[in-house]
Amino acid sequence: MIIPSPSPPWLWTRSGLACQDRERSTKDRTANRRTITRTLISFDIDGTLEVGDPPGIVTIAMVQLAKRLGYVIGSCSDRPIRFQQELWERLRVGVDFTVLKHRLADVKALFPVATTYYHIGDTETDHAVAVGAGFRFLRADAAHHRAWGPELFAPEP
Repeated sequence: MIIPSPSPPWLWTRSGLACQDRERSTKDRTANRRTITRTLISFDIDGTLEVGDPPGIVTIAMVQLAKRLGYVIGSCSDRPIRFQQELWERLRVGVDFTVLKHRLADVKALFPVATTYYHIGDTETDHAVAVGAGFRFLRADAAHHRAWGPELFAPEP
């Protein structure tokens, strides 16, 4: 069971704010060393997720894959926090945060160890909020997905 940590009513995070690591081995010319990258993905719901209203192109299987890859994941939506929490509980996806759309920058502040921040959404508002919060915006449509899908979900070399 996920128990919300004390936080403002517009933001919910898993207790402890623990980020999961996705390790990538990199080679330096002078020495072998490991670097750890942490990727955070924020998903809009309506028009983005297949369970949104209207449905979007991002499947729940893709969200689950992001979780299995060790990404910090959650939702950033106009939907109330309680709605977002209940959605993820019903889908049995353990997200790391849920936040109201205009508070996306707060997510970045709560997860400063992430090295890459993405927000996947379908509207110009999503784009503006993402860019304003310092996230890379990924448009949730078929044409754009061909470009960013492999970037996020390709297996490690």
